[in-house]
Amino acid sequence: MTKITELVQTAMGSIKEMVDVNTIVGEPVETTDGTVIIPISRVSFGFGAGGTEFSAKVKTVDGQDSNFGGGTGGGVSINPMGFLVVCGGNVQFLPVSSGAPEKLADYIPVAIDKVTAFIKKKKEEKGE
Repeated sequence: MTKITELVQTAMGSIKEMVDVNTIVGEPVETTDGTVIIPISRVSFGFGAGGTEFSAKVKTVDGQDSNFGGGTGGGVSINPMGFLVVCGGNVQFLPVSSGAPEKLADYIPVAIDKVTAFIKKKKEEKGE
């Protein structure tokens, strides 16, 4: 295996550890009324790698070629896109975009009611 191949494999392995399916499609959250909310994100990444041999004559240090130079770099961007809301057999996508705050504001009273109902149910279960 060449040195540059090792660099690329190391970089790709690191990116793979950072980004998995749960990064794109988040863990579903279920409310007390059975509504399921699933966060959806966009993941973008890029990387570069390069290397060179400094001379045609290979120098060996401790059994390793010492005249190779190389490096890798990369970046990952994760942006929330919105939420899939599954309620009563209906599926709705609520985007998180420039116009989304107004639309999401319409759902705040519903969310507060659901959270309040959830807390009340938990208290009743504990006998408080």
